[in-house]
Amino acid sequence: MSASLLVEMFEKLPELQPGDDEDLWAAGVHDAMGDFRASVRTRYTEGTLQRVLASADAKARRAAALALGFVGTMDSNPVLAAALADRDVLVQKFAADALWEVWFRAGTPDQNWRLREAARNPDAARARAELDALAREAPAFAEVFNQRAIWFFKRGEFARAVEDCEATLRLNPFHFGAAAGLGQCLAKLGKPRGAIRAFRTALDINPVLEHLHDTIRQLERSLDRSGE
Repeated sequence: MSASLLVEMFEKLPELQPGDDEDLWAAGVHDAMGDFRASVRTRYTEGTLQRVLASADAKARRAAALALGFVGTMDSNPVLAAALADRDVLVQKFAADALWEVWFRAGTPDQNWRLREAARNPDAARARAELDALAREAPAFAEVFNQRAIWFFKRGEFARAVEDCEATLRLNPFHFGAAAGLGQCLAKLGKPRGAIRAFRTALDINPVLEHLHDTIRQLERSLDRSGE
């Protein structure tokens, strides 16, 4: 299936411009996105979309990154991570969004559903119980550990969050969210050098996280003041 057809399908979506309100854009393209998703699923394989993501044409890369968010598996993890450094900002954005989708569906359909439910469950005790159960049942499902790290972080249990961030990164070394989360936890624990290393790892994976440069500089200044 050709890249030109994928681009043609993509061009039926209202265009997202850098700086646009993404929530408003997503709401406005809901029906058209459903059509795009259905067409991709019937006409393209994951491998073909991965190849299109390496195209010289920016619009083809945008379309492929968006499509992999719908049909990609963990097999697309490295190629989507590479696209985070694309020179086109919309390719970067669609690749980042696609990675989160891929990470959340790396288990069985039942496990994926349970993880999403746990991540948005307002009952903290029930959410924690489900995350613990999933961690035992699916020890290779990296996003389970990342979501549990978030659970621990929100409750000030930073050392336990560190353990789960590190587990996430062992299972999925492209997880920029876990790397950035690890940096936040280490900073809270008064370990600025470790935090700096973690934030730099997050930036190496996803250069778009430019705000981390300021965070790193602040931590470096704190080290200078302390004379460490």
